[in-house]
Formats: sequence, C-alpha cells, structure tokens
Amino acid sequence: MNIALIGYGKMGKAIEQIALERGHTIVAIVNSELPIDEVDLSTADVAIEFSRPELAVEHIKRCVEQHVPIVVGTTAWNDNLKDVEDFVTKRNGALLHASNFSIGVNIFFEINKKLAQLMSGQPEYTVCLDEIHHVQKLDAPSGTALSLANGILENHSDYISWVLGEEKKPHTTQGQLAVTSYREPDVPGTHTIHYTSPVDTITIEHVAHNRKGFAQGAVIAAEWLVDRNGVFTMSDVLNF
Repeated sequence: MNIALIGYGKMGKAIEQIALERGHTIVAIVNSELPIDEVDLSTADVAIEFSRPELAVEHIKRCVEQHVPIVVGTTAWNDNLKDVEDFVTKRNGALLHASNFSIGVNIFFEINKKLAQLMSGQPEYTVCLDEIHHVQKLDAPSGTALSLANGILENHSDYISWVLGEEKKPHTTQGQLAVTSYREPDVPGTHTIHYTSPVDTITIEHVAHNRKGFAQGAVIAAEWLVDRNGVFTMSDVLNF
C-alpha cells in the first residue's frame, strides 16, 4: 500500500515506522515546509493526516478531490464535520476520522459508555474526568477526552454538559461534568474517570505508554479504508 503522510511531527514519524514495518511504502510527505498543494498525491492509495486543526479540512478536501482516501487523526476541527461529511459523500470519497486510533482507547470508550449507563440510576455518585498530555498538546481538552465526555453525557441522564478546567478542577453546577486537563512533559496520554460517592470511588483509566498504539491503529485504519467509500470512524473498523 502506498501511503501519503500529511503531517510529519512525532506522530507522523511514528506512523511511518509502523507502516514500513507492515510492508507499506511512503510515497509523499506533507509538512510545514511542503504544503499539500505542492505535493503529488497521484501514486498514493491512502493518506494519513496528523497535522493541525486549522489545516485538517483543507487536507481532507484536497485528498477527496484527488480520489485519495484519507484517515484523519487531527482533532478540534469537528465544528466543520457536517460540511465535511457532505463534501465527502457528494464526491463519493472516503474519510475515516477518530479522536484516538489506539485499539485500547477505543475499547475504553465502550467501557466508559457502559459504566455511564450503569451509573445513571445512582445519583449518589458524582463523575469527573481528568486527562494528562505532553506540553506540546495544542488542544484542551484532548479529542479523546471530548469523546469520553460525550460518551458520559449521551449515556448518563444526570449530566447535560461539561465544563473545562486547565491545571485545576473547574467549578460545576448541577448537570455539569468536570473535565480537567493537565499538561506535563513526555506524557503520551492518560485519561481517568472517577465516580465518587460518600462511601467509595469507582475509577477507570487508560494510560498510553508511548505513541506506538496510536500509530499502529492509524495504519490499521488506513488498510481498512482502501477501496471503501463513505465516512467512517474506528467503531466501524473494530465492529463496535
């Protein structure tokens, strides 16, 4: 499989290593010095995009216009998701987007939803969500934390919105989920959910040891996306 890498930072390089290990070829690289409109994508079977939120939509549209399926790991662009979905569908393109490509994290998403359903009828428990990432992480909360928060809101009848605190827990009122983002050196990603009552605490947590899980999941997603049309997520890849 011929892969175009869009974004060549730490994640891009990790994806390159995994792709080569799995027998694929990198045929194009888009980075800050070589924008997408200067790169030949004609030999790419698929593109994998980890860049910046303000560039993601342009990258998606350029790939779809050139009939290149694209896997997108950039987050914080989802305000444009409906327009992008319409664009991809009308042009019979292929897009797979996810807040996190780690197989473990996607299993964690499902556990989070199920726990929220179970706790929905237990008003004595208060839930909060903490996330820790490396200091270079641009968005807060992380896309993974947003997915977890939305999983709680969609499955727990007592919560209708979330409130962000950076480096300290935010003040909340009834119906608000506290989401706290911390930034520390060299942390690939830790997400923790606490349900606390006067008598006990239930905690679930996912700790990434490195970026390999994210990179491997992105390459698996790219392998799955080739020869498909439509808009997909990792739930489609993993049949959740």
